[in-house]
Amino acid sequence: MAATSALDPHPPTRATAVQVFLGKGGVGKTTCAAATALALAEAGAPSLVISTDPTPSLSHIFELSGAHREREVRPALFLTELGIDDLRRMWDERFGREVYEVFSSFVDVDYASFVEFVTSVLPGLNEEFMVDYIRRLARAARYDHLIWDTAPLGQTLALLGMPTMLAEHLKLAPRIYSHLKAPGERRESLMAVIRGWQALAAECMEFLRREVRFSMVTIPEALAVQQLDGVVAELARYGLALGRLIVNNVVEDADSPFLRAKRDQQQPHIETLRRRYAALTIVEIPLFPGEVRGLERLATVGRRLIDASAGKR
Repeated sequence: MAATSALDPHPPTRATAVQVFLGKGGVGKTTCAAATALALAEAGAPSLVISTDPTPSLSHIFELSGAHREREVRPALFLTELGIDDLRRMWDERFGREVYEVFSSFVDVDYASFVEFVTSVLPGLNEEFMVDYIRRLARAARYDHLIWDTAPLGQTLALLGMPTMLAEHLKLAPRIYSHLKAPGERRESLMAVIRGWQALAAECMEFLRREVRFSMVTIPEALAVQQLDGVVAELARYGLALGRLIVNNVVEDADSPFLRAKRDQQQPHIETLRRRYAALTIVEIPLFPGEVRGLERLATVGRRLIDASAGKR
């Protein structure tokens, strides 16, 4: 069974709890994901933090070098960074070669061209297998917690809506492929694969809706606050509930004219967020004098996240 911690006070109904961090680029989303994973690991819960950002910075925040795939950062804390090539490999492992064998039996095309064709006809296919990868990791129950640091917000919303979009694309597939001039057995094989894609799209969206906790990271600035309503509405459109709002870079100790002015500028935005999203758990992370990197500074952020989620303000 998964361990229960102050960061997630409700015992999970599955073996592995999954948290997703959303946010615009530069708001501290990766820092919050890393700090959360560290806090959970320090509480004794084996945790894996995963980045699917095309320009990942998890290793930078943990002060590590090189490529990483489930690398142990410290006891009970593991890190994975996945790029485009990794996602393409997942597609190959799950469906790519199988579909190609059927398709190439009646169309003379090399595998690279075939992959380019499929990923252009079915946009978002690689992202679906990222969701599927997270889902299968959760089912394997090798970790108590999976912490997913997603790509910048625009790409993330496209990813979250991708199973629905893919299902729409696949509605036309049976009509198209039923007219292929191929032997009946091969045509049926391809149709079976398409039905498999449809089933996988439905499973991925159900996983996101029922088994994933979403945290939004933002900053107390006018544009960020203005954009938040649209983002929350977009999540709701897909049936995805936001559970926590993390407000990063909040000025607490204003010991200079510059910081006092910054704090005064932030306060109306913070009050707006508190009022507008009173139903959510709201966590305020202070503006630190230096860059948040390394285990010691990440632990400070992690403690903030734990205290707030446990009801301490």
